[in-house]
Amino acid sequence: MVPGLKVLLFLSLHLLQGVKSSMVHLNNNGYEGVVIAINPSVPEDDRLIQSIKEMVTQASTYLFEASKGRFYFRNVSILVPMTWKSKYEYLTPKQESYDKADVIVAEPYLKYGDDPYTLQYGQCGDRGQYIHFTPNFLLTDNLPLYGPRGRVFVHEWAHLRWGVFDEYNTDRPFYMSGKNKIEATRCSTGISGRNVVHECQGGSCITRQCRRDAKTGLHEPKCTFIPNKSQAARDSIMFMQSLDSVVEFCTEKTHNTEAPNLQNKMCNRKSTWDVIKESADFQNASPMTGTKIPPPPTFSLLKTKQRVVCLVLDKSGSMNSGNPVTRLTQMNQAAELYLIQIIEKESLVGMVTFDSTATIQNNLIRMVNESSHLEISAKLPQEAGGGTSICSGLREGLKAITSSNQRTSGSEIVLLTDGEDDQISSCFEEVKHSGAIIHTIALGPSAAKELETLSTMTGGLRFYSSEDINGLIDAFSGISSRSGDISQQALQLESKALNITGKGLVKGTVLVDSTVGNDTFFVVTWMTQKPEIILQDPKGNKYTTSDFRDDKLNIRSVRLRIPGIAETGTWTYSLLNKNARSQLLTVTVTTRTRSPTTLPVIATAHMSHKTAQYPSPMIVYARVSQGFLPVLGANVTAFIEAEDGHRVTLELWDNGAGADTLKNDGIYSRYFTDFHGNGRYSLKVNAQARKNTTKLNLKQPNKSLYITGYIENDQIVMNPPKPEVPDATGAPVEDFSRLTSGGSFTVSGAPPGGNHAHVFPPSKVTDLEAEFKGSHIHLTWTAPGKVLDRGRAHRYIIRTSQHSQDLQEDFHNATLVNTTGLVPKEAGSKENFEFKPETLKIENGTKLYIAIQAINEVSLTSVISNIAQAVKFIPPQEPNIPDLGTKMPVPSLTVFVFVATLFIF
Repeated sequence: MVPGLKVLLFLSLHLLQGVKSSMVHLNNNGYEGVVIAINPSVPEDDRLIQSIKEMVTQASTYLFEASKGRFYFRNVSILVPMTWKSKYEYLTPKQESYDKADVIVAEPYLKYGDDPYTLQYGQCGDRGQYIHFTPNFLLTDNLPLYGPRGRVFVHEWAHLRWGVFDEYNTDRPFYMSGKNKIEATRCSTGISGRNVVHECQGGSCITRQCRRDAKTGLHEPKCTFIPNKSQAARDSIMFMQSLDSVVEFCTEKTHNTEAPNLQNKMCNRKSTWDVIKESADFQNASPMTGTKIPPPPTFSLLKTKQRVVCLVLDKSGSMNSGNPVTRLTQMNQAAELYLIQIIEKESLVGMVTFDSTATIQNNLIRMVNESSHLEISAKLPQEAGGGTSICSGLREGLKAITSSNQRTSGSEIVLLTDGEDDQISSCFEEVKHSGAIIHTIALGPSAAKELETLSTMTGGLRFYSSEDINGLIDAFSGISSRSGDISQQALQLESKALNITGKGLVKGTVLVDSTVGNDTFFVVTWMTQKPEIILQDPKGNKYTTSDFRDDKLNIRSVRLRIPGIAETGTWTYSLLNKNARSQLLTVTVTTRTRSPTTLPVIATAHMSHKTAQYPSPMIVYARVSQGFLPVLGANVTAFIEAEDGHRVTLELWDNGAGADTLKNDGIYSRYFTDFHGNGRYSLKVNAQARKNTTKLNLKQPNKSLYITGYIENDQIVMNPPKPEVPDATGAPVEDFSRLTSGGSFTVSGAPPGGNHAHVFPPSKVTDLEAEFKGSHIHLTWTAPGKVLDRGRAHRYIIRTSQHSQDLQEDFHNATLVNTTGLVPKEAGSKENFEFKPETLKIENGTKLYIAIQAINEVSLTSVISNIAQAVKFIPPQEPNIPDLGTKMPVPSLTVFVFVATLFIF
């Protein structure tokens, strides 16, 4: 096996699932724990619940048939928001929440259609994040457009649960097959239909034969594939589940490896059924014998409850470490910021402190105003001492919740500790039984290694802070609202540590965009002496040190709450160190959305998995969006810090290459391989708008296929045209800045050094494109790196064949292209290369397939790229093409007589 291929095969087998904590599990062929959550902005409508029940029931039977008797939906929870009226049938959630739901029901951000989609950006076989249905999709008759809702759900469930991809491609709806035939991009090719152009003007429409594009030799851009309503083909659900005959996924026998779709790109031309067969679900489920129809699913109706949070904070002797600022002081700075600036209003909050024993400092208090915050923050610990008993803290935290007449189930505990405790596992079962969600913050390298077990077991978040002065502030800021109500969520605009010389002055800026500005705080912390502060808003109004409120707890922190709504624009600050010695200062700025009807730009981040066994690479993901729409062209930077303090800065890309699945989907990605030893690593991401280049993508990528029409009884029946999306990628986004914590992850088996060129090969080229230019072939692709997508590869190998299968199965014996003079560029750069096929007679219809590999300096070789196709097309003189049907007024459904003999693929 070629060096590097073996490595990547090993890596692919060891990549774990994405980090979103779904409650779904498979039990005796039935899926349990499925959560469908309705967004708080959706008006109360009982029809939604009924429609969801009907959709899931229908989907269960269809899934059972499609999986050949292996899977069905056994029980599903429907979570309604707090904004809906209470009913006796509504139960209290346990650990179910909107932010962990498998399916969300929410309005689209802009009114451009109701296409269902799955937020999916991992690698082949990785689970997606969630399925999004709009209320309108669930409540209106859209059978002709998407097919039965239950079938649509199964299509999206395959994305979500098994990590397969669509077998259509709206950007490349046609391709030239190996038989020199224009085919619609689909799977299987057994699905029959015709290719037509349907045009409407002046109140009438015509349907005509497709012309060939003079440049590509394929059908013109307006051409569309219209399937026959009646089919013999049984697959595939990932192409067109709306067809009555389609009840299966494409298999190895029926899979169309030539189609230029995402399934072939992401899964190396493997069929969807083959990917599903490799899933843990399939490995753990045999077909149910003697059962033709599964039992109907059961439904639980849950209503979101008010948020309940108890802080459980370590004040043991080790919290005294740190000079001049102790860990205890850093904890208090961060906890106070959380209480005043992050936790949502009306939440119930309590606090417990612990060393070798634990004390309830506050039972639950409703956060209604400033005095509520102060009542809790006044009890933050002032002295540290004693041992570490984490279980004592957790037990008292649960007691603080129940003593306030609240259920522990679904309540949250924020546990912070820096110490080890060999008795921590003694309360695991007790905590699990309570149903509470435990978010853990590990402070320093000696924090108990079992903390991650607690958060994983209960569905909580996990964070790590080294001695980084603002690491705890960033961690607490990441524990935000779980309800889906974006107006309640605090957003970080800035979190910066500044090393300022004695008597020195430092200046900076903070951008407040027009979507935020409510409840805006500027916080400054210091190590030895309070600096002189001047803050100026965009209109020139100034705030000075005297305007900032001193903290009564002596935790070296001051804050300023901007009255009303903060001015939009650039705020400037200057900090003067009055001390003769240098010191570290921090500046933190948080805010909330300007109004409940204004959706701000949001940034979220996570690693591809929570634990890694070296040499498995990890992928950093950051999503930048406004509402549900992707924000394109942002500057997105990840900061990853290891236990030994080593810090890596990564620019994340949305270019559809390397670790990035899809270009321009608002998901910014990059491989992370710069491991510095074992232990915990923390992730933080900063997203900023690029001047005049950041835009909102008005089209949601990866959505369900909108069926343009059918052929029935030799007549074309067209569906209503899809709503037009004006300037799909051109909606400008104003300048903004966001900071977000991506939590922590753990690594084992890694060497202490950071040079991994001998372990990781260059990443696979996934966007190779080819076209004839005269007698030459012009290639373009995105450069991989020396180590996956970092650095510069050493050289390229390019091979060609007139048969794509040769490149798939026997790449190393295909024709080698002379690449003398082709020097690889830095990873992420655009590569261009031209060559003349030496032994190929070039004429009209000549077709050539091309693939590429990259090699690094130690001869590790990338996986073979996607296979590009170049077709030499000399356009003939265009004959007159008759219309296929007479002009007629445009009704909601338009019927055309079809002339069968005029159509070929």
